[in-house]
Amino acid sequence: MTEERTWDEFRKSGLLWWVNRTLHLFGWAIVVEVDETNEHVTRAYPARCKFRGFAEESETRGFRNLTNYMHTESEGLLSDLDKE
Repeated sequence: MTEERTWDEFRKSGLLWWVNRTLHLFGWAIVVEVDETNEHVTRAYPARCKFRGFAEESETRGFRNLTNYMHTESEGLLSDLDKE
């Protein structure tokens, strides 16, 4: 029923951005710390925040990443539904 994935994949897919957009409404965020030398997530934790959204550049990048993720994963996601 579940398949473990990495924080790196979650972040690059745009899903972390999408989840944080929702969490910002409540003053929360999932913070990820990234090693700048290899761009891998080294730590992740929930935090209270004062953010209420992202800058336009981040929004554009987030929508692009999430749209690409949905495009490349759509067949697998539909296939998952057929297995229920």
